[in-house]
Amino acid sequence: MEKAERKNLINIIPLGGVGEIGKNMTVIDSGGDIIVIDAGLAFPEADMFGVDIVIPDMSYLFENRERVRALLITHGHEDHTGAIPYLLREMSVPIHGTALALGLIREKLKEHNLELPKRSSPYKPGDVLNIGCFRVEPFRVNHSIADSVGLLIDTPAGRVIHSGDFKFDHTPVDGEVADFRRLAIAGEEGVQVLLADSTNADRPGYTPSEKTVGVKLEEIIASAPGRVMVATFASNVHRIQQVVSAALKWERRLAVLGRSIENTVKVACELGYLDIPDNIIVPIDEVRRFPPEKLVILTTGTQGEPLSALSRMSTGDHRWVEIIPGDTVVIAATPVPGNESMVYRTIDNLTRMGARVIHGRESGVHVSGHGAQEEIKLMLNLVKPRYLIPVHGEFRHLKMHAYLAESIGIPPENVLVGENGTVFEVTREGACVAGKTTAGSVMVDGLGVGDVGNVVLRDRRQLAQDGILIAVAAIDKQTGATLSGPDIVSRGFVYMRESEQLIEEARARVVEALARCQARQQTEWPVVKNAVREALAQFLWEKTRRRPMVMPIILEVNPGQ
Repeated sequence: MEKAERKNLINIIPLGGVGEIGKNMTVIDSGGDIIVIDAGLAFPEADMFGVDIVIPDMSYLFENRERVRALLITHGHEDHTGAIPYLLREMSVPIHGTALALGLIREKLKEHNLELPKRSSPYKPGDVLNIGCFRVEPFRVNHSIADSVGLLIDTPAGRVIHSGDFKFDHTPVDGEVADFRRLAIAGEEGVQVLLADSTNADRPGYTPSEKTVGVKLEEIIASAPGRVMVATFASNVHRIQQVVSAALKWERRLAVLGRSIENTVKVACELGYLDIPDNIIVPIDEVRRFPPEKLVILTTGTQGEPLSALSRMSTGDHRWVEIIPGDTVVIAATPVPGNESMVYRTIDNLTRMGARVIHGRESGVHVSGHGAQEEIKLMLNLVKPRYLIPVHGEFRHLKMHAYLAESIGIPPENVLVGENGTVFEVTREGACVAGKTTAGSVMVDGLGVGDVGNVVLRDRRQLAQDGILIAVAAIDKQTGATLSGPDIVSRGFVYMRESEQLIEEARARVVEALARCQARQQTEWPVVKNAVREALAQFLWEKTRRRPMVMPIILEVNPGQ
């Protein structure tokens, strides 16, 4: 990928978040200066065995590190901030974001023994940052976390607007309505390119206000006969505040359970985004002292994560809280695609233990943080972009966003749908798809970053599906004669005591393969190993129609020594 060097030309390159949900990251490259918008993670898909998180491939930034001027954060969700520790391990770049976003990032970096880079600073809507050749102005939008912004960026190729994650909430919990006026003025002045959130482009109508959730939560807490446990996303400060307000109104005490939500409450209280009176908080190790009808527990675990507080409660494995009949559990979120089975397993377990579980969008305990079709149209009509690049969504969302744009009069050729790594070239004369650069997914497994690739995942899938069969034998290094074994070990394939005949036949096939190698005077370790593997794999397929991983362990022994 060549640098954008011509005058009045920029390249816009999504490194993540296009054609997928999560790991949002966008590069704007002017040739001399680069700014980056967000650096998020995604959660692994069901077949990514052992993988903890997935982050964007940031090779483009590492290769051009001397030109990277700043990382701009639109809001504090992990799908926009979770890759920051892995970026900072390789390069130092100033980070600018709203106060809450930087507060949450600072806590996350502590877990990685990192600090915010020098020259990082908070901004607020209406501020102006001059970064290299770019002029950046954040503007307020509504989302499912406080302090969310979009970015108005004046570039050598004209004005670019990045919407961030947005909805238009006319009755937001904090009273901070999206900045319609700034968007309209920008639209009148002229916008060359709009990069806009596509998450709910396939949902007709409008996304309900977050305040409707508060009304429902208050009804539930008022009528519940026992404890009320509310599971929500840890970062949803507005929903946490509504739980606090409802608990105060109905004279209940509040316990906070789960490390991530405890961190959010701590940071948000310190920065003034949450108002929680000290006398309402109950330490989690004292909850048993309070009557059930006087208690609300705020917890994590909306996605059925095995180690989350709610999941451990559902299996009777939590140290401080045990589910009892009469408990009401509110799951104030919807399952992220791929997590449905874990969520419903948790709901089943909670119900079996006697709890009443309230969940799902239709119950009124959750609304999306993303605008639906009419809000997307409103964004387009306010901004009046010459070109649209749909971002933040799977391919069907991007295409539906394109159809919405065409429905309000944007020419189809001016809607540029791409994928991660697509290079969108923008000049004052126009915009087009100009090529591709390195992009993709980097898998994080424990402390390993990128050392789990497609080959490792393939092996893990095979192990998960069909198990492994190990054949161990010792052979004479000079003659190829078998000195001991072969022994067969099965893990995840068959139970050896119940499959003795199959194991004996497998052992016989290994003996035959070793004998053939000896007869042909093939004593090289790789040749013998491959012969054993092929013989066993073919035999097991014929007998079981399964393909376990076959691992021959051939020990070469020199009897004369």
